[in-house]
Amino acid sequence: MRKLILFIVVGLAAGALIGQLMMSTPGYILIRVGDISLQTSFWFGMLLLFALFLVLHFVLRLLWRLRRPVSRMKLWNARTRNRQAMHRTVKGLVALAEGRWKRAEQSLTRSAEDSSTPLVNYLSAALAAHYQGRHEQADELLKKAHHSTEGADSAVGLVQAQLMLDRQQSEQALAILTRLQTQMPEHPQVLKLLKQAYLNVEDWEGMRQLLPKLERHDLISEEERKTLERRTYQALLTQADQQKDYERARTLWAGMPETLNNDVDLVLLQAAILERGNDAGEAESMIRQSLRNRWDSRLVAHYGLLSVEPERQLVTAEKWLQERPNDPELLMTLGRLSLRNAYWGKAQEYFEASHRQRPSGVACAELARLYASLGQHSKSQHYYRKSVELLDRSLPALPQPSEHTS
Repeated sequence: MRKLILFIVVGLAAGALIGQLMMSTPGYILIRVGDISLQTSFWFGMLLLFALFLVLHFVLRLLWRLRRPVSRMKLWNARTRNRQAMHRTVKGLVALAEGRWKRAEQSLTRSAEDSSTPLVNYLSAALAAHYQGRHEQADELLKKAHHSTEGADSAVGLVQAQLMLDRQQSEQALAILTRLQTQMPEHPQVLKLLKQAYLNVEDWEGMRQLLPKLERHDLISEEERKTLERRTYQALLTQADQQKDYERARTLWAGMPETLNNDVDLVLLQAAILERGNDAGEAESMIRQSLRNRWDSRLVAHYGLLSVEPERQLVTAEKWLQERPNDPELLMTLGRLSLRNAYWGKAQEYFEASHRQRPSGVACAELARLYASLGQHSKSQHYYRKSVELLDRSLPALPQPSEHTS
């Protein structure tokens, strides 16, 4: 409202000014062409010239617009088709979200060429075709997506890798993801898909190198990270053992996260590898250190099977016995270490003490073997029978033939 009032005021002022000029400054314009002459007042002539200018300007603009009617029609048609394409694209994306794969593929494919975002159309249509099991059509749509938009290599590659993983084509997916990681080493989606691909093909070395990146980008939970680390190093140590690459096993152990150094299964695996690599001394030291940090009966049992320095081992184990006097596994280990030191009586005492704490077929078998070697055959037979009885109790209950069955 204020602008309208201001406009009226300015218009009245300008009109008054022009009127004053017309009255105070009279004049005329004379135009003579041959015998024809035209005379008018100066201000009317100026008004006439201004009107003529406006008409001429309007005519020229109209002619300019009429000059390219085909191109303007094409532009209008293109805009109309683009609006229709966007409408179909939205319908296709909604159908894709609702799981109506066939309708989604049709809508997205039909509108791709006229869409302002053909990459989105083709990639979404490829997903819809994939979910229908039409894998060849999905690959063809991915090719069109690649050619539709410049710089779409990474987006197309990610979708293609995901589809290949879904089809259990893990090696092909891994090849694509490896190339993408070279281009985008820290891309979160590339790292997540690489994790799945490495698991599928059991590429544990690749997984070992990938784990720090997954943790750095918060792409795995703490629990999953621990599980993957343990599984990865266990597989790598097993591979090194199978290949008899004992130096590789040592390198892996040295670079392993500290949280795994006391994992009993890994310690036992590494100890066995070291023994096969003729380094039982290092195995003994590792188990002894692990037992300081975490007492475990399996480590104690394995310690009794090592033969490094039997006398020192026996002294060490007897110190442990002061803290755990009734540990049946420790008593069994002490019995075996006593045998290695040729302390037959002490071995007998430890085996019998272990059996008293926890009746065991293994302890009875050790006693039976020891008494047989000492020539005490009646006692040997007694413990052999006891070991068989204890073993029999551990067997599952299954039907057995009677004595008279032929």
